[in-house]
Amino acid sequence: MGALALALVIAACGSRGPAPSDDGGTAYPAGRFDDYKPHAWENGGPDRYRIHGIDVARYQGTIDWPEVRRAGISFAYIKATEGGDMVDPKFEENWRNARRAGIPRGAYHFYYFCRSAEEQARWFIQNVPRDPQALPPVLDMEWNPFSPTCTTRPPAAVVRSEAQIFVRMIEQHYGKRPVIYTALDFYEDTYIGRLRRVDFWLRSVAGEPHITYPGQDWKIWQYTGTGSVPGVTGPVDINVFRDGPAAFADWAG
Repeated sequence: MGALALALVIAACGSRGPAPSDDGGTAYPAGRFDDYKPHAWENGGPDRYRIHGIDVARYQGTIDWPEVRRAGISFAYIKATEGGDMVDPKFEENWRNARRAGIPRGAYHFYYFCRSAEEQARWFIQNVPRDPQALPPVLDMEWNPFSPTCTTRPPAAVVRSEAQIFVRMIEQHYGKRPVIYTALDFYEDTYIGRLRRVDFWLRSVAGEPHITYPGQDWKIWQYTGTGSVPGVTGPVDINVFRDGPAAFADWAG
């Protein structure tokens, strides 16, 4: 997602992250993570939120998950599949080791616009275990102009129809309300926000979601693609969960 493949690393500084809970819920540790290219957020930006998480794929290499947890990361989304025939080579390792480290984790599928939604949903189901302790599954829908095999951009109505098919099949199998991840250009082109019975995970690295996606409800906000997290080599996406620890526990199931 986003800048996962970013290769240049700039020296990090300081620390940021969530404060411990004071509402009687789970005590989430203060974060020891930062940003290689920090944005000057107004009114605290993502620092106002208690629960921060990362999303990862093969680009992050081998991850020290216990160190990630000690850094104050409270959840992780792990790339599982893409299209109808690709499994991220680090998925099983990350899936297993994040759980061993005690980090709530979920899986995401990167959508490929040259295969049917049914085929892709079946592929995700084939490769992602049905774990009642896992976070809700995610459908990552964004334009991919750099794909070597598929740069097509279907009409908005087709995109929304395909997304609905995918999330319906996923919800039926895993028994959890799915999440759709998207970026601003895709959101504006396809009106994906019109979908119902899904939660949204929005990418916005230079403005808060209420500014960049006015009127759109959301559950997760990806606020940087250049995060610096102990245990992860190089830049990584960092996200916040919109609500507090009690709501997170309910949502996570």
